[in-house]
Amino acid sequence: MTSPARRHFQMMTAKQAAEKAGTQSVMSGNAYDLMLVKLHADRVRLKAVKSVVAKVGVKMKVLPEYVPYVDGALAGGRGAQDDVLTTIMLWRIDVGDFDGALAIGEYAIKHNMTLPDEFARDLPTALVEEISDAALSTLETTPVSIKQLQQVEFLTGAKDMHDPVRAKLNKALGVAHEKAGEPAAALEYFKRSLTLNKRSGVKQDIARLEKALQA
Repeated sequence: MTSPARRHFQMMTAKQAAEKAGTQSVMSGNAYDLMLVKLHADRVRLKAVKSVVAKVGVKMKVLPEYVPYVDGALAGGRGAQDDVLTTIMLWRIDVGDFDGALAIGEYAIKHNMTLPDEFARDLPTALVEEISDAALSTLETTPVSIKQLQQVEFLTGAKDMHDPVRAKLNKALGVAHEKAGEPAAALEYFKRSLTLNKRSGVKQDIARLEKALQA
């Protein structure tokens, strides 16, 4: 286990590297290079694992090792592209650390950062879709809160993306509001979802809620 002193050193080194990188196009410095090497090794390890559940277990094990770097880079960063941060954002979603993912997502969207080349989607789309999928999954053990979904909506509201992706977020918000005992709000989100994607799977939800609200 890394000592508190070592974690503090790693965080400060990352902060200094992020400050030095400034607003240049790509992050640089020894702290970043070391994390890239580690990230590559962890990716190789993950590729060797076939089970999705086991992959999540590996990510849960290695993610704490990135915390000092992430904290330092967010504290000192001024927008330089950082493939470590953006990858860790997605890994945090995978393990159910939605607040941790959104902390990175807020910074990354503010500075128009992109995902590494191996990812086909742009970063805002990936953030919306991955957290919405987690919210709608019956297998997810860590629930996504209304507040977290609303933060995703706020962060990405001005970003252009395919309507079915936006529809999925509205569906997730509808489900969350209904679970919270807020049927009127849920109905509005389900209607938005249907407007954006006729195949979003909310027609029965709309009919059920309209009937209940009219009773």
